[in-house]
Amino acid sequence: MGAAPPAEAVEALEQRFGTVVHGLLSDRRGSRAWKITVLGAALALKANAPDGDDSREKARELAQEDHHLQVLAEAGAVHSAYRVDAGEWESGRWLAVEWVDGAPLWHALATAREVTGNTVANRALVLRVAQTWAARLALIHAAGWAHADVQPTNTLVDLDGGAHVIDYALACGPDTARLPYRGALTHTTAPEIADAILATAADVHVQAEPPADIWGLGASLFWCWTGRRPGVYEDDTPRADKLRAVAEGKLHALPDVQPWPFPALEALIEACLAPDPAQRPTAAEVAAWSS
Repeated sequence: MGAAPPAEAVEALEQRFGTVVHGLLSDRRGSRAWKITVLGAALALKANAPDGDDSREKARELAQEDHHLQVLAEAGAVHSAYRVDAGEWESGRWLAVEWVDGAPLWHALATAREVTGNTVANRALVLRVAQTWAARLALIHAAGWAHADVQPTNTLVDLDGGAHVIDYALACGPDTARLPYRGALTHTTAPEIADAILATAADVHVQAEPPADIWGLGASLFWCWTGRRPGVYEDDTPRADKLRAVAEGKLHALPDVQPWPFPALEALIEACLAPDPAQRPTAAEVAAWSS
């Protein structure tokens, strides 16, 4: 069954919803997540793992995400009902949000990655994912924020092909009291962020701006459509060297790795991966992209 959720979280949720049924979803990198089923609803619950070396930092990240969700909800960038509850437990912090019923981007685009994937349905799916994903990001950007962790596992695709953004712990906005942002997943880190990370000390905050989200969107589509990460490096390459490759524009050429021709998607990805942030489309422009 795996680790049980914090008793404090279960008690708080049962006071609101009644009997709680839980199942562990993940236990890695100092964080745990559960699917919580209550009468008539499902939730996602996150908490820091109490015995991890970085448990204190993970607890601070959860507190930070809770704050971000409240601020973004007030700005209309995130649905006000998405954040359900949060609090402390004996070993750190917990956060409960609405359950998003969808598949991670990698799994959602599995058939589109196949060489036989050039179908009307797959072309429509990939473009709908890109458009709805960008529409979600556009709301965040309009509020003066960047999600700052745009990647395949933070993007869930529902049965209608609509994309949903999750995990706001690293979001960057006007707030100054926060954990230093040092990029997120290396494979979807924008070149300007990679360059800033390489040029600064590990405790220096690097502010992510909306164009970095657009690069992450393009990199994620590249990766999940072609099956190849954009950057040219090996899996065991040190992170600093991976970041340097991205900063220097050492990327796979899309025509060399794409599973089948799709001019509209190719143009969208290439535009999102423009080296100059100012040359990338806005989230609103991606949301209006057509075939």
